[in-house]
Amino acid sequence: MGKFVINATKTGFTFSLKAGNGETIATGGEVFSTLASCKNSIESVIKNAQAANLEDQTVEGYEAAKHPKFEIYLDKAGEYRFRLKARNGEPIAASEGYVAKASCKNGIESVRKNVVDAVIVEPEE
Repeated sequence: MGKFVINATKTGFTFSLKAGNGETIATGGEVFSTLASCKNSIESVIKNAQAANLEDQTVEGYEAAKHPKFEIYLDKAGEYRFRLKARNGEPIAASEGYVAKASCKNGIESVRKNVVDAVIVEPEE
C-alpha cells in the first residue's frame, strides 16, 4: 500500500508518494503555504493519476494527449522523467530521473497503483 508523506518545511508543506517498499515514486511540484492546500494537491494527484493519459515526449512527432496526463520527457542529464498534469494543465507531481524509459513507465504504473488506497501521513506536531 502506498502512502503520501507530508513534510513541514520552513516555508510550508511538501509531499511525496512512497510505494509499499518505502521508495519515493513521485513528489509534489511545490511548497504549499498551508497543510490544507497540500492535502488538496494530494487529492488532485489521486484523482488525476487514475484518469491520466500518457504522452511520450521522447518520441519524434509525438501526439499531444488530453489533460490529465503523464508526460514522459528527457531531462538535461539525458534521463527519463515523468510529470503528472491535472485537468487544468498544471503540473502536480513529478518523478526522479530514470536511466531507462521502461523504468520511467514502471514508475507511472506504480503511481497509478499506489494512489488507489494510499494513506496520508501528516507531519509530527
